[in-house]
Amino acid sequence: MAVHIRKKNTRQRGSTTHGWGSMKKHRGAGNRGGRGMAGTGKRGDQMKPLIWKDRKYFGKWGFISKSRAPKTEPVNIKTLEDRADSLVKKGQARFENGAYIINLKDLGYNKLLSTGKATKKLMITTDFATDEAADKIKKAGGEVKVLVAKKPRKEKPSANAKKKEPAEESGKESAE
Repeated sequence: MAVHIRKKNTRQRGSTTHGWGSMKKHRGAGNRGGRGMAGTGKRGDQMKPLIWKDRKYFGKWGFISKSRAPKTEPVNIKTLEDRADSLVKKGQARFENGAYIINLKDLGYNKLLSTGKATKKLMITTDFATDEAADKIKKAGGEVKVLVAKKPRKEKPSANAKKKEPAEESGKESAE
């Protein structure tokens, strides 16, 4: 036969604190003075000597705002392909020697992305361009002139390269 046991909270109805003692005990971090280093001298005189020498205790530290990064205004190859003729009519691009000459800065863009197919010959000048976009334009007979050069990455020598070098040297000695 199953025994029915009442829930604990039904027996605590009307008890105000529900078994947590004082009224203020079960209210989150307030009972313990905050979380972490909160309350250590930000207010009053509590525990000030702990943070006197720590110059970075107050304020925000450690992250760079995204607003400092250069803003990118991207445009896709597809968009330029679709609008090439209308840009020439408006005078925002030129058509010379079978190629559309477009300066993205004049159009309000600064980065070329690779979405779409390059069917027209485009000569594009821009601050930034993805490698895939530049390849598509070159395959169609066009050219991408990038004004801002990428910083070259420092390549770390792989573990395999280190192992091969001594073996090659020992092979040379034996051949001599």
